[in-house]
Amino acid sequence: MRTPPCLYVTHLVTPKHGSTDTECEDAVAVLPHCSYEEMLREPLTASVCDGATESVLAKDWARILADTLAREAMDRADLLAGGPAFEEFAAAAVAQWAPWLAAYTQARADEGRPLKWYEQSKLTSGAFATLLSVRVDPVQGETPGAPGAHWHWRAAALGDSCLFHLRDDRLLRSFPVEHPDEFGTTPDLFGSRNHDTALIEERTRFAEGECVPGDRLLLMTDALAAWFLTAPDRVGALGELLEFAGPDDLAGFSRWLTGLREQQVLRNDDVAVVRIDFEGR
Repeated sequence: MRTPPCLYVTHLVTPKHGSTDTECEDAVAVLPHCSYEEMLREPLTASVCDGATESVLAKDWARILADTLAREAMDRADLLAGGPAFEEFAAAAVAQWAPWLAAYTQARADEGRPLKWYEQSKLTSGAFATLLSVRVDPVQGETPGAPGAHWHWRAAALGDSCLFHLRDDRLLRSFPVEHPDEFGTTPDLFGSRNHDTALIEERTRFAEGECVPGDRLLLMTDALAAWFLTAPDRVGALGELLEFAGPDDLAGFSRWLTGLREQQVLRNDDVAVVRIDFEGR
């Protein structure tokens, strides 16, 4: 019996060793909101943002950025192709920062915890985060529901979070980082006070591709992406990663990451991963 074309999506986010969930600076947004066991036959957007630790309120900016991009990309199919649509998203994201910060500052004052002088000093330059987003659209064959149905994806990346396109457990595409030595300490970042939307668009990289049943897309923040690209046995590494299929596996996922850190093959950093599985034969 032939399985109708569909996809499944799940995501896992966990803080670095020694930090709490509330301190995690990685953020994920997926639309539509659904269970990882739910079949999807409609457009999907997923965004992963990694807040820069050296900036204040980076985790909050990462969440604003991820949520805004997932929502805007769902509304506009052409957004992740770059150009004016992406610049409009950038302007919309930055416009949210000032009112959010005003509300946050007032809440802190009301709680008797006003911003410290060093926080206020850093906030003049804003908060910063990397950005990675993908939109997946189903494409039917010549006959609706017939074999040959596939999916088209578009992605945008600013910084070193990575999208991996896999087929038969082999890596077809690594975007935007293709080689492990491209990971550095100063990736491009999206600033919450950067109103130069043309510059943001210019520094953002864009890609697109096609998925068929059996393919996978994985979105990862930099630490896990670097581990995957440097793994001597990439198929084996993928098998380890795919042991964790949903949010119920978060505790096991965290323990697995701790083991990799103890082996000194994974940098101690926050980790976020989105997994998209394409089905239908």
